[in-house]
Amino acid sequence: MDKTVGVLGGGQLGRMLAESANRLNIQVNFLDSENAPAKQITRHNGHVEGSFKDAAAIKKLAAASDVVTVEIEHVDTYVLEEISSTTDVQPNWRTLRTIQDKYAQKEHLHKHDVATAQSMALNAATDEELSRAADLLGLPFMLKTRKDAYDGRGNFPIKSKDDFENALQALGGKDLYAEKWAQFTMELAVMVVKTRDQVLSFPTVETIHEDSICKLVYAPARGVSSKVNEDAQALARKAVACFPGKGVFGVEMFLLPNDILLINEIAPRPHNSGHYTIEACPLSQYDAHLRAILDLPISQQSLRIREPAIMLNILGTDQKDSHTQTAKEAFKLFDGEGVHLYGKGDARKGRKMGHVTITAPSMSEAERKIQPLIEFVDRQAGRKHEAAKSTAPTPLVAVVMGSDSDLPVLQPGLAILEKFSIPYTTRITSAHRTPTWMAEYASSAASRGIRCIIGAAGGAAHLPGMAAAHTPLPVIGVPVKPTIGDGMDSLLSICNMPKGVPVATVSVNNSINAALLAARILGSSDPVYRKKVEQYMQDSEAEVREKDRRLDSMGPEAYAQKYLQKK
Repeated sequence: MDKTVGVLGGGQLGRMLAESANRLNIQVNFLDSENAPAKQITRHNGHVEGSFKDAAAIKKLAAASDVVTVEIEHVDTYVLEEISSTTDVQPNWRTLRTIQDKYAQKEHLHKHDVATAQSMALNAATDEELSRAADLLGLPFMLKTRKDAYDGRGNFPIKSKDDFENALQALGGKDLYAEKWAQFTMELAVMVVKTRDQVLSFPTVETIHEDSICKLVYAPARGVSSKVNEDAQALARKAVACFPGKGVFGVEMFLLPNDILLINEIAPRPHNSGHYTIEACPLSQYDAHLRAILDLPISQQSLRIREPAIMLNILGTDQKDSHTQTAKEAFKLFDGEGVHLYGKGDARKGRKMGHVTITAPSMSEAERKIQPLIEFVDRQAGRKHEAAKSTAPTPLVAVVMGSDSDLPVLQPGLAILEKFSIPYTTRITSAHRTPTWMAEYASSAASRGIRCIIGAAGGAAHLPGMAAAHTPLPVIGVPVKPTIGDGMDSLLSICNMPKGVPVATVSVNNSINAALLAARILGSSDPVYRKKVEQYMQDSEAEVREKDRRLDSMGPEAYAQKYLQKK
C-alpha cells in the first residue's frame, strides 16, 4: 500500500493495529516512548519518540504520515486541528474533541436523539452542586470526571448525601458531571465501522466487568433476543453516524429492563470489547480500522462472527509475572490458542497485560474450554471462585411442556442431557393457554443460543408443531400419553404436520430418544457431543453383548428368573 499511517499512542491497541498493517505492507509510524508495545514489533525509522500530547512530536509524526489516527482519545485536539489542513486526521479532530469530554459527548448524543442516560454538568465541585444533581437525577447517581477517565477511574457512585465528602475528595479539582443511575441487567458493546460512505457494525457482544474493568467478552451476546441484538447494532450505528470522520468506534451500552437500550460511552478507536474479532471474524477491528481510514474495500459480511468466541482479559496482579503464568496455563489447557501478550514488562494490579480469545462451534463449548482458565485467574487474583451467573453455560436445548404434568415423562430424557453435559432449560408454555408467550419464546430461541427444541404435549398436542411454526430450529416432539387413551392421538397430532413445518416425532412417552436425537443434532457440528453419542452407542452395544453372554451361559429359565423377575 502506498500510504503511511501515523498513530498517536503505541500501546496494545497500536501493537495489534501494526499486526494488521504488516499483512498489507502498510507502514505505521507510532508516536510514543522508545520501547512502547507497538514499536517492539515494527522496527523502522519512521517512529517518533515522545509524548502523544506533545505538539512538536505530533507535528513531526504528521509530516511523515499520510493519515494520522489515534489509539487513545486523550490527545491534543488543537494540534490535530492545526495539522488537518495538510494531513488527513481520522477520526475527525472535532469528533475526538467532543468524545474526550464525556459530558460533551452525552450532550452531542442527546442533540442527535440518541438514547443515553440523563446527565448534568456541575458548575463547581461543591456539596451544593451535588445536592442540585441529587434533586434533578435522584439518588443514587454517578459522579464522573469529564476528561481522562477510563476503566472506572474518574467515577464515583453517590448513593446518599453521606457520600458527598468522599466523592469530592476523590474527584475534586476536576471538571465534573453527574449522570442518572442506570439500573441495567446487562452490559453490551458493538464495534462500529464508519467509512467514507457507510456505517457498518460487528455483532452485539456481552461484556462482564470486575472492579470496573472489562474481564470477559461473549460474542455474540448470550441470552438476548434477536431484536435486542439488532436494536443494539442499530443504536450503535446511529450514535457513530452523528460524528464526523472515519474509523472504528467502540460503543458501550446498558440493557435495561423491558429491553431498553442506553448508550454508556463511545471510544473513537479500536476497543477492548472488540479484541475477539481477531480470531472470530473474517476481518478484525484493526483490519477494519485501517480499511476505513485508508478508503479500502470493506463489507458487512466481512464483520460477521464465524463461530462463537469468548475473550478473557489478562489483568496484572501483585505478582510481576502473573501474565506469563496465565499464558503458560492457557498453553497447558488448550495449547495457547488465542493468547496475546502485550509486551508491557512487569505486571501491576489491574494493568491490561494481554488477553486470550477462545472460539468453538458453540458457545457452550467455548465456555467449557475457557472456564478452567477463568478459575485460574480468579485464584491468582485472590478471589474465591464461584459458579457465577455470568459464566454459566448457555442452554443449547430448550425443553418445553404444555403442563407440569408432562414433566415426569420428560425426566428420563433430561437425565440423558445431564449425562451428556448438554446445557438445557425447561419451561412451561401452552399452545392454547399461553399462545403469545409460546410464540415469543419459540421465535427468540435461536437468538438466545438455543440449537434445538424438545416439546412434550398430550391430547391435542399442538405445542411442538406450533413451536416449529415460529422457529427455524429443529423441533423434536414427544407425544405424552394422556389419562384417557393410549397416546395415539398425541402421536398422530404431532407427526401429522403440514409440508414445510417439520417436527421430528418420537414414540409415545419416549423422551430418552428425544434427548438422544437432540444430542445427535448438536453433535453434527460439535465434536464433543458427537463423541458422547459415539460413547453412548458403544456402551449400549456392550450392554447388549453382556446380556447375550449371560443368556448363552445361563440358559433362558435361569436368566429370566435372575434378571427379568419383577421386583
